[in-house]
Amino acid sequence: MNDVCGLRRALVSVSDKTGLERLAKLLIDTRVEVLSTGGTAKALAELGVAVVKVSDYTEAPEILGGRVKTLHPKIHGGILAMPTPEHEAELARHAIAPIDLVVVNLYPFARTIADPSRSFADAIENIDIGGPTMLRAAAKNWTRVAVVVDPADYELLARDVAEHGGVTAATRRALSRKAFAHTAAYDAAIATYLAAWNDDGTHRPDDELPTFWMSGGDRKGELRYGENPHQPAGFYATGEPGGLDTAVQLQGKPLSYNNLLDADAAVGLVRSLSGLGVGAAVIKHATPCGAAVAPAGTPVAEVYARAQQADAESSFGGIVALSVPCDGATAERLASTFLEVVVAPSFDAAARAALAKKTNLRLLELPMDAAGAPGLRARSIAGGFLVQREDAITGLLRSAELVSGTAPADDAWPELELAWRVVAAVRSNAIAIVADGVTVGLGGGQTSRVEAVRQALGRAGDRARGATLASDAFFPFRDSIDQLAAAGIRTVIQPGGSVRDAEVVAAAKEHGITMLFTRERHFRH
Repeated sequence: MNDVCGLRRALVSVSDKTGLERLAKLLIDTRVEVLSTGGTAKALAELGVAVVKVSDYTEAPEILGGRVKTLHPKIHGGILAMPTPEHEAELARHAIAPIDLVVVNLYPFARTIADPSRSFADAIENIDIGGPTMLRAAAKNWTRVAVVVDPADYELLARDVAEHGGVTAATRRALSRKAFAHTAAYDAAIATYLAAWNDDGTHRPDDELPTFWMSGGDRKGELRYGENPHQPAGFYATGEPGGLDTAVQLQGKPLSYNNLLDADAAVGLVRSLSGLGVGAAVIKHATPCGAAVAPAGTPVAEVYARAQQADAESSFGGIVALSVPCDGATAERLASTFLEVVVAPSFDAAARAALAKKTNLRLLELPMDAAGAPGLRARSIAGGFLVQREDAITGLLRSAELVSGTAPADDAWPELELAWRVVAAVRSNAIAIVADGVTVGLGGGQTSRVEAVRQALGRAGDRARGATLASDAFFPFRDSIDQLAAAGIRTVIQPGGSVRDAEVVAAAKEHGITMLFTRERHFRH
């Protein structure tokens, strides 16, 4: 194996043409013979590269509407040949020239299936065959061939050539690993997509899991450590629409493992609240400290202030998410508290200026509109993965069953909606108390529901009087009802479903409490 391999001949066929001008300059400067196909050949020619079309080189036309372009011995023999006398003699016998550089990225399968307007047939047509075959061949033969799948690596390639006259073994090995990871993730996306379809061509319903599940992703940046300093950790981006891997970081320190977990929880909650108006949430340890909503048009500074004041002590060092763009007035309020991360759809110039002095504060721009059906979520355990559809509020709250008291007035429903969405974001056993559009008491992560009630009431104090309370699961005994009634709670929303529902409802009636059953549980373990 040569430590440095020179570049005589390259094959370039890219769907993503980002940075192609940088690659073109390298190819021109090093006088590499370039083989290419279709749109890539045209783009390179426009950049001044002397291109030989693959069909001219192989003397075999592109056929089947472009499905077969590069599947030819002159291509794969040139990529796979080793620098041995036997292989070199065989190449000469068949008039095959060695190919030293393969630059390929694949048809945008993930982007195709993310578009709801695209059909199953569109997805199938965007399954690349020649590209992965060339990539795997080049990656296998890394001892002689350099393979590039990521436009971000054009600069690395150019630097190696400038400093060493070719591509070093260390770079070729690293690029090979990246290429195999790229094709593995690509195949995983295809396999997972196909697993969601029945044999008769119908799509499996969202509540029916596939018979197998795959996922893959590229490590995005470096994490200093995991939950604790002795735990190595990384963030592997899967390309899910609206995911944190697509967020734009405007300022601040690199995101940590815990920052990402908390930001994910904050974004999930605020997206759930976005349909209710202007929403804000403060999260710490993946648990809400406070959340607030107000009618559309309400200044977001006011909504954030109410969410933060819901539990000002706990908000110190928290993560904030806003459902609408952050303006200067909101930024001034944000700057008055020590925070780790703020996530919003955008930050205007006044907000950027106000927060610029908080140099460690991480600002993330990410759309807050919920898109598409809930995705699959996986958690690892010893021996495998647990996979489930992401929890989402599926029922219409106004169709909840009234089991005690009088029906809520029209102006009471926003309180119920807020309480129900927030409690679904709190660790079980979970209780959320809401008054005047803001959480006033949260209890969660408790081993008994009555203890979660005590915790939430303790935080709410006098603010519990006349408030609305939500429980993520049923009340197993009447003791919780007696406690919340003594604190002045007037409305309760819960799933119901306990064998003692009759006892619990009787307690609510005895205390004059309005109680609704949703028949939908929202445990969060």
